[in-house]
Amino acid sequence: MAEALEDPLADARSPGSAGELLLAQARLQVHDLFEHRPWIYWTDFLLSLSVAYGAAALYLRSALFSAPGLIGFVIAAFALYRCGVFIHEIAHMPGKRLRAFRAAWNILFGIPTLMPSFAYKCHMDHHNPRLFGTARDGEYLALGAGPARRVVAYLLQIPVLPALAIFRFLLLTPVSFLHPRLRRLVLERASSFVINPRYRRPTPADGQPGSWIALELAIFVQLALFLALLIAGKVAWSVFAQLYVLGMAASGLNWVRTLAAHGYRNTGATMSFIEQIEDSNTVPGHPLLTELLFPVGLRYHSLHHLLPSLPYHSLGTAHRRLMAQLPADSPYRRTIRGGFLAATREMWGATGHAPRLAASQPCAGKDAAPEPSAGPMAPSP
Repeated sequence: MAEALEDPLADARSPGSAGELLLAQARLQVHDLFEHRPWIYWTDFLLSLSVAYGAAALYLRSALFSAPGLIGFVIAAFALYRCGVFIHEIAHMPGKRLRAFRAAWNILFGIPTLMPSFAYKCHMDHHNPRLFGTARDGEYLALGAGPARRVVAYLLQIPVLPALAIFRFLLLTPVSFLHPRLRRLVLERASSFVINPRYRRPTPADGQPGSWIALELAIFVQLALFLALLIAGKVAWSVFAQLYVLGMAASGLNWVRTLAAHGYRNTGATMSFIEQIEDSNTVPGHPLLTELLFPVGLRYHSLHHLLPSLPYHSLGTAHRRLMAQLPADSPYRRTIRGGFLAATREMWGATGHAPRLAASQPCAGKDAAPEPSAGPMAPSP
């Protein structure tokens, strides 16, 4: 709620950069929208969770490739994906805000789906203006600044995403406690939802909170018990295969959606604030179809980078206000894309060309962009 407490005209009173002007204009229009409404979070999450688990039960109980099974599979995949995206909101909440919601999300969803919220604490590096688009940003790859095979290689990782999560929590969890150096290595290189293989997560100076360890151990125990049931024949291996495919579909939706979040043209150099905004996409799109692929406010990604503290339920209102009030030459208007296909076509069309940044000055880094390679966790929102 930091933005809401500041004077929205503070940056506009003195001449400044284009970024300061855009920020001041945006704050002026949305200063009343920063309050998190708990009833919206609880209602949305619990309804989505009920649909997800209900549809998953239908999928598991139906005959393979039957109509009910396929319907249950599709609904469960999209509903699980929506539930998972709440981790993005949790990452942006101040420490004491909606603590019960965060705990409930982890217990009801994070643990069962191998997706603890601590694995997304690294998300704030993506919003650090000094780190965005660099090798220290775990959620950025120069996919739009290199050969098209990078995008293909990125997509080919979808089938292994659940396996990486299982490997992390079933095997690396117990191994990491054998030695402090192993523990640090696992925390730095295998405990974040990222797409950048070069990302190294800073370890907390005061040690990891007890809640991290509790979540990690809970997931390990859950996986160990499930494995024991599989080996003992109490649970059929076909059930594991079905759950694996469902997990692959849900995480794959986010993996694919990530392609439309940014232009991904920067190759490692520090970017200006305006360049960061213009590298992010706004996808208003169709009210229903776009919401399925960009749930919980993800369609307003450039607005989220402009004002990260805005809760997801305020982004639509904020976007409409900005489009009505911002001048015709505002950088924010240049972030609008017609839809997912338009955004990805633009990125794909840029592959194979020299890297550049829309807006002012090119900002190509000295180091070549790495080939996409998944870390041991699913991608971030």
